[in-house]
Amino acid sequence: MSFGKAFIFSAPSGSGKTTIVKHLLSNRSDLGFSISACTRDKRGRHEVHGKDYYFLSPDEFKKKIDEDAFIEWEEVYEGNFYGTLKEEIQRIWDSGKHVVFDVDVKGGLNLKKYFGDRALAVFVKVPSLDTLSERLKDRGTESEESLSRRIYKAKFEMSFEEKFDVTLVNDDMKKSFEKAEQLVNDFIEHKGN
Repeated sequence: MSFGKAFIFSAPSGSGKTTIVKHLLSNRSDLGFSISACTRDKRGRHEVHGKDYYFLSPDEFKKKIDEDAFIEWEEVYEGNFYGTLKEEIQRIWDSGKHVVFDVDVKGGLNLKKYFGDRALAVFVKVPSLDTLSERLKDRGTESEESLSRRIYKAKFEMSFEEKFDVTLVNDDMKKSFEKAEQLVNDFIEHKGN
């Protein structure tokens, strides 16, 4: 069994964490993306099982819970489960790479607890809730009601910022890319195995 390091990027929706993670993955060959398992339906034809998510039925997911196959899991909405499979992390580490997570705040804290000193937990935040609201509106995918729900959830999630190892304020994407790369470099070089 081999072990690597874990990089956990968490943030309220719309903070830019996914864009930062995609940048890291496209610029570093020593990182592998942790694909989450979920019970929701695929969104359109562009989502692929084993690439975007491991799409499981609720019964398959519950069976894996019973088998202790998850590092962490949660029921995000009623009947809608998301989780991190232990075998997924091992697959990445066995390939000689460090694992990168793009997860919500609750999942990020659970992963941080599980991995301990082997993980760097990064909280990505926007300069203000107004900025976050504008970014979510600019996506054009939110109704007024869902926008309001996301902002309410973001306020709650931001209260957990101090539980993360470091905060990356995403007010300029280019600078955020540079900061994220520096955080990864420093953690790999200075933390040993």
